[in-house]
Order: sequence, then C-alpha cells, then structure tokens
Amino acid sequence: MHNLGFALEGAWKVLLAGLLLGAGLPMLFALGVRSLAYGAGRAAEVDDSGVTGATTRPVGTIVGYALFGVVVLGVLLGIAFIVAGGFGKTLSFTHVFPAIVDK
Repeated sequence: MHNLGFALEGAWKVLLAGLLLGAGLPMLFALGVRSLAYGAGRAAEVDDSGVTGATTRPVGTIVGYALFGVVVLGVLLGIAFIVAGGFGKTLSFTHVFPAIVDK
C-alpha cells in the first residue's frame, strides 16, 4: 500500500506540472491577447455632432504586455531546464534568480 501512495504522489506532481505548463501558459497568452484587444478600445462612433474618437484603455495594453512577458519567461525557463539537463546540470532556484548548477 505504501507504493500506491508514492505513485499517487508522483502522479499529482505530473498532473500539476501538466496543468501549469500545458494549459497555464496558453491561458496566460490568451488573456494577454484579450487584454490587448481591450486596451485598443472600440472603433470610432458617429453621433449628431460628428465623429468621436476611439476610446483606448492603456491599462489593458500594459496588462497584455505583462502577461506576454510572463509567458516568454516561462518558455525561457523551460528551455534553460532542457539545456541544463543535456549538459548534466540542473536548474536551481536557491536564490531569487534561477541558476544552472552541477547535479
């Protein structure tokens, strides 16, 4: 019975990593696209006095680019993890910034 608990513990870790990386990064990318669309505002409207300008929302643009930054950071960390493993090293998060260290 002890082996079953050990296997389930490993399965939860794999499931969590799959959800975080497999669905999490694409979800953040989609939210970034949505935020950029929100930041672009709506098209110009015509009223009785003439044409009014389009309404832009800078906060949507800022949030969109921040989400894209998180996605790029996640991809770069994944590439660093794969490259470090290929050289017989590992990626360490001992300090604030990740570092490639010997195994």
